[in-house]
Amino acid sequence: MNILSLFPAIPLLMMLGLWLSRNKKQIHAVMVTGASLLLGLSIALVFIYLGMRADGHDSGMVLTDSLMWYKPLNIEYSVGVDGISVAMILLSAIIVFTGTFASWKMTDGVKEFFMWFCLLSVGVFGFFISVDLFTMFMFYEVALIPMYLLIGVWGTGKKEYSAMKLTLMLMGGSALILIGILGIYFGSGAVTMNINEIAALDNIPLSMQRVWFPIVFVGFGVLGALFPFHTWSPDGHASAPTAVSMLHAGVLMKLGGYGCFRIAMYLLPDAAQELSWIFIILTTISVVYGAFSACVQTDLKYINAYSSVSHCGLVLFAILMMNATASTGAVLQMLSHGLMTALFFALIGMIYGRTHTRDIRELSGLMKIMPFLSVCYVIAGLANLGLPGLSGFVAEMTIFNGAFMLDDTFHRVVTVIACTSIVITAVYILRLVGKILYGTCTNPEHLKLTDATWDEKLAVVVLIAAIAGLGLFPLWMSDMISDSVLPVISHILN
Repeated sequence: MNILSLFPAIPLLMMLGLWLSRNKKQIHAVMVTGASLLLGLSIALVFIYLGMRADGHDSGMVLTDSLMWYKPLNIEYSVGVDGISVAMILLSAIIVFTGTFASWKMTDGVKEFFMWFCLLSVGVFGFFISVDLFTMFMFYEVALIPMYLLIGVWGTGKKEYSAMKLTLMLMGGSALILIGILGIYFGSGAVTMNINEIAALDNIPLSMQRVWFPIVFVGFGVLGALFPFHTWSPDGHASAPTAVSMLHAGVLMKLGGYGCFRIAMYLLPDAAQELSWIFIILTTISVVYGAFSACVQTDLKYINAYSSVSHCGLVLFAILMMNATASTGAVLQMLSHGLMTALFFALIGMIYGRTHTRDIRELSGLMKIMPFLSVCYVIAGLANLGLPGLSGFVAEMTIFNGAFMLDDTFHRVVTVIACTSIVITAVYILRLVGKILYGTCTNPEHLKLTDATWDEKLAVVVLIAAIAGLGLFPLWMSDMISDSVLPVISHILN
């Protein structure tokens, strides 16, 4: 079996193990074993990939394999990875591993929750290894479907409303994607749905590209929180259980940016150049609007959710700049935001589990009560606002540097506007940290609370280590990504 096929296969085996489990101890054993295997395999994949590149394998995709599924439409189970997808697989494995420990204390419907969690993981890993349009779409759907139940059953607050709103909007985006990929397939006259082979043909007429590009970009952009299709995101994040919020914001939203780059931009390059200005305006609004909206929220999850709208907007913003530096920054931002937002949601879940409130007006003086969690929250906040030495700085500086390389007035103006989000982010992060962590605790009940347990510490430390590692030693990851970005950008601009 191709090593890539193990990534969706392991969560499927985990589902079987969970189904056979008879108690919570066995459930935890299955999840820890499977999540550890995925993390170890993803790290091994990074070294395998770097080794193959060092040995001279300079093709667009490596570790490729293909198996015919449906001959009439030439649908194949085709897999392969480049530096971009390897980075996304590593991110996904980290989030699945830490999400497992963040859900350690769950008591209601534990088996069913983790089975749906694993099914979501199947879709995520399958999406990132696929190079066949229809197979990629199938895994995309597999990743979306469990979200309704994970939020609607195990969520909090307006969970049914949030789950339905999320499902309807994302399924609407899926319908656009399906229409778009069928249009690309039939418009190209290809005898395969392989992305790289369709790109090599490069024969879709501009008139057709003008139709399919907005459809595909918006379809994936809905999941990437593109304005004005972002409204499902804050409600979904606020109602989701901790591990689902981590996987949802940390990985699932990255499917949107990845799809926009890999399908919309790569396969429809002429329309991308012609129509990009429209989506640049929308993504600039996402970046600034998300940051301003976070400033006025009082719920910890809503603050992080609107922050995610802003940071995911930066991903799409950078992709649309269509140069190698900005696009490398976009992938680094997907990595950085995935780690940061997973850390934020994990910490918010841990704080909420103790205080039973997410309202910042009811929280204060937590640093003296739970110092470990508070220090970790400060680190997450500093990474979010772009402190040098942490992942957020590397990603945002690469994006803005790449965007400012375009010397026309339009691109430079929108870049300056997007840069203001850094200042706005600093405002709400520092305000939040000062309000809930410092000062005197005003609720006597909170003085009885305890700090993080071993399972919580493990999840948080792994995420912080990844954030610091990417921030302090970014070049190996940046080089791996840029080597894979260059062929895509060259194809778009040629």
